[in-house]
Amino acid sequence: MWGMAALGISRVFADGRRLKDWSSCLVEALKVVAVSKSGMPSGFTNVYADPMLAQAYATLECAGTYYLAFRDLPVLLRRYPPGGRALDFGCGTGRSTRFLKNLGLCAEGIDIAEAMLAQARLVDPQGSYRVVPIDRPPELPRQSYDLVLAAFAFDNIPTPAIKAGLLVRLSKALRPEGRIVLIVSTPELYTHEWASFSTKAFPENGRAQSGDPVRIIIKDVPDSRPVEDILFPDAAYREVFDAAGLRLVQSLRPLGALDDPVTWVSETTVAPWSLYELAPAESIPASTA
Repeated sequence: MWGMAALGISRVFADGRRLKDWSSCLVEALKVVAVSKSGMPSGFTNVYADPMLAQAYATLECAGTYYLAFRDLPVLLRRYPPGGRALDFGCGTGRSTRFLKNLGLCAEGIDIAEAMLAQARLVDPQGSYRVVPIDRPPELPRQSYDLVLAAFAFDNIPTPAIKAGLLVRLSKALRPEGRIVLIVSTPELYTHEWASFSTKAFPENGRAQSGDPVRIIIKDVPDSRPVEDILFPDAAYREVFDAAGLRLVQSLRPLGALDDPVTWVSETTVAPWSLYELAPAESIPASTA
């Protein structure tokens, strides 16, 4: 997970301008959050590098509350014909990469956690899974992808500056008509009970502000240790999109339906996820989403 030492690095976007000199800012921020376990302040604790947690995550598919994150994706992605090239940013154990491949896309996954990628390769030996460094932006070929998907990866990135910088890097990897799709947790995820999650042990989540850490327990895996995310509401994401030079094509907040193959808890009335489809600002008109 992204730790809290980088929170003081965030650039202020209140003046409405796009992020300046994002690359150097991002590199320095990543260096801070990647401080090692020495006597220096620890910023980044990559809990997903834990082999036990990685093995637990490898058993997750698109069930439970996660079903809502993926149920409507085929409609969102129908503009991409079979054979289109896709990048799964923060692929973890490859669940979302395999999902893209099942839609007919040529998908490859990248992640900072080798333990997660090892599980992805076990499940999908023919897949393409690559580790990227923690302390600098990922090296990506320019104008190479029709689609970049980031499923839950931005929940763990702490500051607006780092989020915007990564989005700029990802947007440069898009082909001219390409899109970025983000799946992120809504603030409500951390204050309700769900088919797949529990937050009742963390009442402090209800007092969290944008950029604060929040904790949640995943019920679908045997590892019951809480996961720490960074609270980031819709308005904050929209500021980051603008700072990164991206326009919102459409956004979705899926709710559970009675005919879904899941016994819902809060999901029929409260949306756990937000889905954002983004494009470089100069390629499309402003969205009313």
